[in-house]
Amino acid sequence: MTRQVAVVSQKGGVGKTTVCLNLAVALAEKRQRVLLLDLDPQGAVGLSLARADGELPGLAELMLGQLPPDRVVVATRLPGLSLLPRGRLDPADVPAWEGALQRSSLLTAVLQPLAKDFDWIIADTPAGLGIPTRAALGWANLALVLMQAEPLALRSIHQVMRVLDHVRQTENPRLRLLGVLPTMVDLQKEASRGVMEQVWSGFGGVLETMIPRAEVFLNASQLGLPLAFLGGPLGPEARRFDMLATELEAVADQLGGSHAAVERQQRQLL
Repeated sequence: MTRQVAVVSQKGGVGKTTVCLNLAVALAEKRQRVLLLDLDPQGAVGLSLARADGELPGLAELMLGQLPPDRVVVATRLPGLSLLPRGRLDPADVPAWEGALQRSSLLTAVLQPLAKDFDWIIADTPAGLGIPTRAALGWANLALVLMQAEPLALRSIHQVMRVLDHVRQTENPRLRLLGVLPTMVDLQKEASRGVMEQVWSGFGGVLETMIPRAEVFLNASQLGLPLAFLGGPLGPEARRFDMLATELEAVADQLGGSHAAVERQQRQLL
């Protein structure tokens, strides 16, 4: 079954597009077939790759029936990784686009023909819990929640959890929490360290992998590249996304029942 992941957060500035892009690259480099879907009306994925706004057709044209899937899915130079950009959406038309997304079955109907071609579909959503995010949660079978390591994000994390629970109970019973991913973690700062201590002390669903605050993300953004595509030695931040991909594969296997638990006999080391 295709892992359809809605990447969501209750507030902006958490690095959601950065995580989506680098996670998609890491999964593709593990020989997974990955589609990175841009559900942000600002077209964040295209902008992060230094593409001009509206340069690439994509989801907007697919939703309107103007172009078929094979005309809007963009194969990248990394084998296994494809993009479905936002498309040529005039900012003045965003309310109408969101109104179309509000039809509960539209996104699922549009994306269903693509699912068979991919192991993972990673959907980048805009900040907040508005219409595009709700549409993504209604379509997805997994939700990855990003939480910036700061007090305000910790205080408001219950909001996104409440929405996940509501969608699962009323709209999409297939939806499962893939994990909570701490981002912009800076353990040298007291406030960030304090948030992580509270998270580690028992907040449910938090992943072992965390994404640090680091200047290399700004450098990659300026060049319009994923971390793994920067020149020079592979940095520790890029390796974190390899770790994240491995962890999410294991969690998804457990949630999907792909691997049965193996009973082991007690042994002695000495």
